[in-house]
Amino acid sequence: MNWERSAAYCYLRFLWTFRFTAGGKWLLAGLFLSCALGSATVEIPIYQVFCALLALLCVDRIAGFFWRPRIDVLGTFPEKATASQSIEAQYTLVNRGRLTAYDLGLRFFRLPPSFEPVGPETTLGHLRPGQSLSTAVRLIPHRRGLHTLCPPRAYSTFPLNFTRDGRSQAETPSVLVLPHFSPIAALDIPVGFRYQPGGIALTSNVGESPEYIGSREYLAGDSFRQIDHRSWARLGKPAVREYQEEYYCRVALVLDTFVPRDRKPDRGGFPDLEAAISLSASVADALSRDEYLIDLFAAGPKLYVFRAGRHTAHFDNILEIVACVDACRDNPFDEVAPALADELGNISTVIGIFLDWDRTRRELARTAVEMGCSVKILIVRDGETTEPIDFEEGSVAALTISQVRGGGIEVL
Repeated sequence: MNWERSAAYCYLRFLWTFRFTAGGKWLLAGLFLSCALGSATVEIPIYQVFCALLALLCVDRIAGFFWRPRIDVLGTFPEKATASQSIEAQYTLVNRGRLTAYDLGLRFFRLPPSFEPVGPETTLGHLRPGQSLSTAVRLIPHRRGLHTLCPPRAYSTFPLNFTRDGRSQAETPSVLVLPHFSPIAALDIPVGFRYQPGGIALTSNVGESPEYIGSREYLAGDSFRQIDHRSWARLGKPAVREYQEEYYCRVALVLDTFVPRDRKPDRGGFPDLEAAISLSASVADALSRDEYLIDLFAAGPKLYVFRAGRHTAHFDNILEIVACVDACRDNPFDEVAPALADELGNISTVIGIFLDWDRTRRELARTAVEMGCSVKILIVRDGETTEPIDFEEGSVAALTISQVRGGGIEVL
C-alpha cells in the first residue's frame, strides 16, 4: 500500500497545510509539550496549561465552524509565465453565505515544489453577505513546463487566528511556464542558401510570390500561363516570363537533452539542461528576427521536430515547445541523427547546443559537414568535457552555466 495515498496521510497533510495557521501550529506544539510534561509528574500543575490551550483550540474550532464563510472565487490565472519571474492573478471574492465573513483570506495551498508564493499570508478584512472584493495573488515559478495548480482557497481565520475555515469554489488553473532567456544582440553563424523544393509554398502561402526576373522566347513545353503578352506584342513572337528560384537559409537547431540517470534534479531542474534550453531560446530569438527557416530538433522522451520562420510559426511557439521538453535519460542522438539526416540535404546551417562532447555528438556534427552544411557547436557545461573537443570542420564555443544564466552574452 502506498502510504502517501492513504486517507490518514491525506487528512494529516490537509490539517498541516491548510487547517492550522502558524499560530495554530504553535498552539499544537504547546499542547503536546504540556501533555508530555504533565504525564511525567503530577506535582507541577502543568495540566492547567494544557487545559487552557485546549479550551482556546475548542473555542476557535467551534466558532470557526459556525461562522465559516461560503465564498465564490472568480478570476483567471495567467496562462503563460516566465521562469523565475513573478506572475500575478486578480481574483474577486463574493460572499454567498448568510453571515458576514470575518478575517477573510485567499491563498494557494499545496503548490508544486517549483512554485513559491510571494509575500506573507495577509487578512483581507470582512465581507458582508452578497458583497464582493478584489485581491491579487502573486507566485514565482522556478521551473519551466506545464503545471496544473490546485484551485485557490478562500478562508476565514475568525475568531482567534488558530485555524482556517471556509467553503469556496474556484477554477483549476493551468500555467505554461516558458524558459527564461536573455536576447542576443548578434549571432555570428556561417550561413548559405539552398534551393528548397516547394519554395515559397514550403514556408508560407500568404503574401509572397516568386520574383520576376525577365522574359525569354517561348519554347515548346512552356506553360501558357507564363506567356508575356506585352513582350509578344513588342517582339512579334511568343515570349514567356521567367521567375527566380526560391533559395532560403534553413537552420537546424539541435538541442541536447541527455542527462545521465545517476543525476538528480534540484528545485529548478538540471542546471545545465535549463541553461541549454535558455540558450536555445536566445538563439531562436536571434534567428527569428531575420529571414531564416528554423528547424528545431529536441530529443526528450519524445522527439520534437518543429519548423518556424517566414510566417510558418511564431517565436512564441518555439518557446512553448522547449518549455515542455524533458530530460532524456538515454542517449538521444540515436533518434536525432536519423531524423536530422533526412533533412540535411535542404539545411544550410546546423547549430548544436550540447551538454557535453563525445563520440556520438562528434559523429553527428561531422555527418552534417559531409552533407554540405555549415556547423556551429555551443557547449553548455561547467568543467571539462568527456572527450577533448577535436572538431576543426566547424566553429565550437564552450559556455558555462553562469554565463548563460547571467545574461551577459551579447554576441555568439
